[in-house]
Amino acid sequence: MIFAPATEPEFPAIVALVNSAYRGQGAQAGWTTEAGYIDGQRIDLESLKQDLAAAPSAVLLTLRDVADGPLLGCVWLEPDADTPGDDAWYLGMLTIRPDLQDRKLGAALLAHGEAYAQGHGARRVRMTVVHLRDTLIAWYQRRGYALTGETKPFPVGERFGKPQQALSFVVLEKGL
Repeated sequence: MIFAPATEPEFPAIVALVNSAYRGQGAQAGWTTEAGYIDGQRIDLESLKQDLAAAPSAVLLTLRDVADGPLLGCVWLEPDADTPGDDAWYLGMLTIRPDLQDRKLGAALLAHGEAYAQGHGARRVRMTVVHLRDTLIAWYQRRGYALTGETKPFPVGERFGKPQQALSFVVLEKGL
């Protein structure tokens, strides 16, 4: 497997991948889709560029089988500005192509992301997950993440999609 920081020419493929995984429907939806309770796109090209420009310490890692092969996954990592101290990193937008979600690529990308953060000084990784995502939360718990008891509001507006019901995030954390 090849893990590498995303480059700007890859951004359109990343946007398509993330939207297919988070908002896919029907036969093309993976088990991680949120389409049942959030309408619209998860991300668009302009917001991805803005997010990366606003977070110069962030990295968006990509996953491929071979260097010039198709994009299989991505994950966002950055020092967690919401956490006191400098030992926590935020991990988000962990995405695997829906038709490949049974190959354990998500676990491999998660482990690589954790190792990347640890190599840059992280002693713990934090993330947020929509509170309704029991299966996804359990998946992270099997990989060592624990619910912190913290919650965060789901963003109002349509930046990350339009919720069909009241949503919030739960915060999970793992020591490295």
